[in-house]
Order: sequence, then structure tokens, then C-alpha cells
Amino acid sequence: MKKVLVVGSGGREHALVWQLTCSPDVGKVYCAPGNAGIAAIAECLPIKEDELEKLAAFAEREHIDLTVVGPEAPLCAGLVDVFKTRNLAVFGPDRKAAQLEGSKSYAKAFMERCGIPTAKAAVFVSEEPAAEYIKAEYGAGASQIVVKADGLAAGKGVLVANSCDEALEFLHGCFEGTFGNAGAKVVIEECLLGEEASILALCDGNTIVPLVSSQDHKRVFDNDQGPNTGGMGAYSPAPVVNDAVWRQIENEILQPFLKGIKQEKLYFRGVIFVGVMIHENRAKVLEFNVRFGDPEIQPVMRRFCGDWYDVLYKTATGKLSEAKLVWSDKAAVSVVMASGGYPGSYSKGKVISGLADAAAAGSVVFHAGTASGDNGEIVTAGGRVLGVSALGDDIAQAIKNAYAGVEKISFEGGFFRHDIGAKALDK
Repeated sequence: MKKVLVVGSGGREHALVWQLTCSPDVGKVYCAPGNAGIAAIAECLPIKEDELEKLAAFAEREHIDLTVVGPEAPLCAGLVDVFKTRNLAVFGPDRKAAQLEGSKSYAKAFMERCGIPTAKAAVFVSEEPAAEYIKAEYGAGASQIVVKADGLAAGKGVLVANSCDEALEFLHGCFEGTFGNAGAKVVIEECLLGEEASILALCDGNTIVPLVSSQDHKRVFDNDQGPNTGGMGAYSPAPVVNDAVWRQIENEILQPFLKGIKQEKLYFRGVIFVGVMIHENRAKVLEFNVRFGDPEIQPVMRRFCGDWYDVLYKTATGKLSEAKLVWSDKAAVSVVMASGGYPGSYSKGKVISGLADAAAAGSVVFHAGTASGDNGEIVTAGGRVLGVSALGDDIAQAIKNAYAGVEKISFEGGFFRHDIGAKALDK
């Protein structure tokens, strides 16, 4: 029986672990460091995501057959490179290829070289010329522009600015160190209009295979109000990705991406997350991520019916063309329950009740920010706490089933959006 190590501690990792435990070939799953929900189905390890050598040493000592890296930070730090030097099978791109997420300017230049449709952009390493560019854009009639810190900023380094002053203030913060080294370089883009969707595609350097479509909800409150978050819920499939859009994504984004990986000799044996904006049946790329989206992977994993270990192992070993992906025709919805105050400051240690009741009602609850309390209870330990997921014959039924699970769960200060999946119903 196979042994698997999953690196990470959030809802994404819980969804991956949950699906991996369903594989008939997997006998043991470890997660480093994991969380309280993951601990119920896998062995959690006291190793942090950034302890690269410790992770590799564990995988070597315990004869781990496959390591799956969840978050972007260890990928950008070179975890895959460390594993490769020990000849350990690992799912993810190496440090150089991980720049596709770790550096927005690198990703933008890659897209331009490959002819991948994306927003017009300019890159700056000092504030004054960047400020002049912003003023010129608004002076030319722009109603919104997007200002991005170049590096990893925990999802907070992007602003869709509704005014010149707002853009200039955010720009100043970037160069003054609000985001540390991540803001030492800035990308300024035109604001694309339309509806967003998330495309996850496995890639082993020779083959690229998309997973089913999904859509995230970034804003914290109903009707897309309030600040951006890491994601307040997701559903799959996303009706906005119709057959015509799928063909365009395949021909103009995924295949050019694969061609670019080959031409530039990038080591990429993992997943490419393509955030797209769709307008009039045409998709343009908003961003690349080099890991599974969270919460998008939650409904995607609910719909997967094959052997997830086999698929990931073949991706990691360059044999993706031999993998078989099997999907349910059902729809899936995952609703995030968050701590009061998120995405700002929030309290931890609030006791969570009703988890067993939600499971009994048919939901699978993925833990994102939980821990074990002093008395063995499950308590909150993050901003996004849980992802309550459910299947249905269609999106409407999946929404009803997911919220039935949400209603069973409570913790002090907890809140959630009430309109996850509503955009799909409009289609």
C-alpha cells in the first residue's frame, strides 16, 4: 500500500487528503502540519510548511511514495527542488516555474511571450514613474485600474482602484513596505470586465489536462460587497464556462501555456490554476497560481470519482497522458464559514458545534482554520474556518444541501455568505 505526504494546513489540503484516502492503493496519509479536521483521517506531523529539509528528510526516512504540496509559499521557496535532489516523487513545479505565481511580472511576461490573452500591463520598480503612469491612465478615461504587488502577499497585494487617488495611495504603500519585499516591484493593469471563473489544469511538462470548471466568491459579503478574501465559497461546474469558452481556453490559453513550458524548459509537474475573466464568450487570464485554488478544489474534489492518487502520481512522474479522470455529473457547492472580523482581525479558540450533525445531513465539512481545544473539542484557529460542501443533481439542489449543512454548525462570531452559487442560477 502507498504512503502519501500532503504539505499544508487548510481547506485545500483537507480536500486533497480526503480524496487521497479514497484511493484503493493508499494505505497511509500524512499531513504537515495539518489541522483538526485532517487529523481525523490522516496523521498530522509537527513539521511546518517552510521546513523544507525536514519535510524531505521525513519523506525519505518513511519511504513516502508521493508528496503533494498544497500552498504556494513552499513551492516558491523551492520545496520541489529539495525533493528532486533526493529523487523523491513530488507533485508541484520547481522554484523557477513557481515564479508563475511568485512574481506577477514574470507571469505577465510569460503570457506575452506565449501569446496568451491577458490584460494590458506595465511593470515598475520605483514609485514616481508608476504614479505618472496611473495618472495618465485615469487621464485617458480609465474608470478602474488594477495595482498589484509583484510578489506573494497572502492574497492582499492586489487592488482594483476606483479612483486615481485610491490607486496612488495603494501604490505608495507598496513601495513603502506594506507588503515587504513583495511590493518592491509593482504591476499596473487595465481592469478586465466580465465574470470570473477558475480553471485548474494538471500539467507534467508534456501533457496538460483540465479539471472541471469552478467559480469562487472573493468578496466577503453577499452580492459581492466588502473587501476581497481568500474565498468565501465556490461551486462546480461554472455555467459561464460554456462549450465555446472551453474551446477558446483550451486553444488559446492551455495549449500555449504547455508550449511555453516546453520551449522555456520549465519543470512543471503539478497544477496550473488559471484565473480567467470571461466577457462575451471570450476568456482572458487574470492570474496564474501554481497550486490548487481554495475553496475551488473543495467542490471539484466532491465531483471527482476516480483514483486521485493515481492521477497525481502519474502527473508527478511525467505520465499524465496515462491517467484517467472520472467526474460525477452532479453539481457541488462549498460554503465557507468564517470568523467574525475576517478578513481583518479576528479571535481564535471559539468552540465549534454541530459538525457531526452537518455530516449526518450529508455534507462533507472541510476544515480550513481549526485546532483541537484543551478538552478535545474543535475550536477556531483561522479566518476561514470551515468549508461546508454538498452535492446535488443540479446547482440549485447542491446549494440547498450545502446550506442545510451550514445551518447545523455554529461558533461564536461565525458568519457566511448566503448567495454562494447564485450567479450559476442566473445562467
